[in-house]
Order: sequence, then structure tokens, then C-alpha cells
Amino acid sequence: MDFDDQAQLDTSQVENRGGGRGGGLAIGGGAAGIIALIVALVFGINPGDIMGGGDQPAGVQPTSDLSEKCKTGADADQDEQCRVVGVVNSIQEYWEGEVSGYEPAKTSLFTGGVQTGCGNADSSVGPFYCPSDRNVYLDLTFFDQLQSQFGASGGPFAQAYVIAHEYGHHIQNLTGTMDKISQDQGPESDSVRLELQADCFAGVWAKNAVSTGFYAEAFTQTDIKEALDAASAVGDDSIQERTQGRVTPDAFTHGTSEQRVKWFTSGYESGDPARCDTFSGTL
Repeated sequence: MDFDDQAQLDTSQVENRGGGRGGGLAIGGGAAGIIALIVALVFGINPGDIMGGGDQPAGVQPTSDLSEKCKTGADADQDEQCRVVGVVNSIQEYWEGEVSGYEPAKTSLFTGGVQTGCGNADSSVGPFYCPSDRNVYLDLTFFDQLQSQFGASGGPFAQAYVIAHEYGHHIQNLTGTMDKISQDQGPESDSVRLELQADCFAGVWAKNAVSTGFYAEAFTQTDIKEALDAASAVGDDSIQERTQGRVTPDAFTHGTSEQRVKWFTSGYESGDPARCDTFSGTL
């Protein structure tokens, strides 16, 4: 994944609330936290209530400015936080041209805990999108855990896939899809269909990313393999097998590893958001 060295980064789209890497993840967090809590976050329930945090302060540090070090694509190739800025800029550039009346969503980097429009959350939740404040939240240590605990190979494009997936939820929020679904679980549930559509939207962006002007060249097969590997690692069946030793389809909220790979691939091969209708037919 190679940024155009001359591309100008817009750091106003990303804020650093917690100083970047460090702080560690709570036990059982990361991808497992996503599976457990995404429905709560999507529907605006306070995640602190579920996690036992209630309304206690989440330990957020003051925002630090990224504009001094994240200026160009060359910076994005060298610095992880700047890479997030470049990815977010590209994703929003693409969707602005696809969704009428598109409204940008900020990404907030945090360490340990964060206060959001959906309540207090900590790193155990993993990356998430809050529809109430239209913000993506990301603790960069999640990507370490994605490799160490869930077996993904990692890499820059695995990170880009995760961020693009969360912005897929922003598109669903803007277009009203989130307002139409139920809070159910299971292999054919609305929750699973919502997540698989976000995977498909991530693939669509990946196909069109070079046209946004932030990348020097189209993504390589190695890049796409990183995304597919990450998608597979956070499938419901894979996570359940790792965390509880058995697969429980009735508790699915995100889809199986095979389904997540399938829908990202569908979006990537077509490059067309219209091909991301996960709400019709079987999955």
C-alpha cells in the first residue's frame, strides 16, 4: 500500500485523543468485544452499561494535533497515525462522490478509554462507529491484538480494511439503513447483514481507492490478501471457536469468516456499491 508522496493530507478528519499506541487492551477485548457489543453501539445503547463502566469517566487524554507531522502521502507511508489520516481521507473522498449530501465522519484515535455519543467505551470494544455522533473510534493497539490473539497476518492494508468497514457503517447511517433493521442475532439476522454490507462497502472503496488521488498505484494482491486475512480472522465462527471452543450460529452478529471474505471480495471485484445488497436473499 503506497501513498502518493505528494498527496496532501487533511488532518481535520482525524483527531488524536489519547496519544496513539500503548495502554493495552482489556482481556477478552478487541474483535471479541466487537462481536459482543456492536449491536449496542449501532443502536445507541451506552456500552459502558454493558461493560460495567456505567457513566464513569473513561480516562480520555487531551486531544493532540496531528497537523504538524501528517502533511503528505510520504508521511502516511512512514507513520501509523498519518497512515490512518490518509486512509480516512481516501475513504471519504470516494464516498463523497457516491452518496448525495455526504456528511464527513471524524475518526478519533484513543488509548484505553473514550467518551462518545453512544456512551463510555474502552479498548475492549475494538474499532467502532457511533451513529449518535457520527464518529469512528479506534485504538491502534487493536491491530496488535488482531495478530496476536486472532491469528491475522496484519499489515497496513488490514488496518485500511478495518477503517473502511467502519465507514461502511457511516454510509448505512447516512442512507437510513440502520434505522430499518432489527436488533436480532443469528446466521440470517439483520445484524449479520448489516456487517456484511459494511465489508462489501470496504471492498468497493478498495477497488476505487486509487481514483481518490491519495495512492500512487492500485492495491496489490498482497494488500488484498491482508484484508481478506483480517476479514476471516474476525468471522463469528472463527472468534467463537477461539474464545469458547464451539460455534453457536444463533449468536452470530457479523457473519462467518467465509461470508466476510465473500462480501469484501464481491465489493472489490465489482467496485459498485449497488452490488452490496446483503438484505435480499440468502447470505
